[in-house]
Amino acid sequence: MMKFPIINRLFPSYKWKVAAVIIGGVIVGGGALFMYMLRAHTYLGDDPAACVNCHIMTPYYATWFHSSHARNATCNDCHVPHENAVKKWTFKGMDGMKHVAAFLTKSEPQVIQAHEASSEVIMDNCIRCHTQLNTEFVKTGKIDYMMSQVGEGKACWDCHRDVPHGGKNSLSATPGAIVPLPESPVPEWLRKMVNQKDK
Repeated sequence: MMKFPIINRLFPSYKWKVAAVIIGGVIVGGGALFMYMLRAHTYLGDDPAACVNCHIMTPYYATWFHSSHARNATCNDCHVPHENAVKKWTFKGMDGMKHVAAFLTKSEPQVIQAHEASSEVIMDNCIRCHTQLNTEFVKTGKIDYMMSQVGEGKACWDCHRDVPHGGKNSLSATPGAIVPLPESPVPEWLRKMVNQKDK
């Protein structure tokens, strides 16, 4: 049998070890339940409906859904980098944590605007998808976001302001927006039990 001196030093008796396993299980299980209730697993895919897990994204989902981009592009196609998987998931995680922090502290603005890093990613993705348009048809050339910031060209949205979200949006600007409501994370057996108690 293997000996682990650090574990024996931290938890000298059998009772301490059992208590540590129980407490660890409660913490891991509670954390997993918390992440499930937050629908964290939905953010691992590319389904745009995951964005409306947070109600403040309703106008952005609704305006995207009714735009031409809805046919060919998901939220991740525009809002996360595509150079490599590490950059994509790092950016997605960091950006997601900023959104969670804003939501938990109730500091989300009425109208959401892309910050500097996000603006750079969005413009890079505009260029990535519309390279043929920029280089063959219109011949505007390929500039990046930083070049537009120092006056060496314009950002894509300087001309295409209403693509794909229809300009500035807020919850009050699109009050009747129909969006897919997220499914309840409460298991059906528990919902039935609660409904029976209410009767």
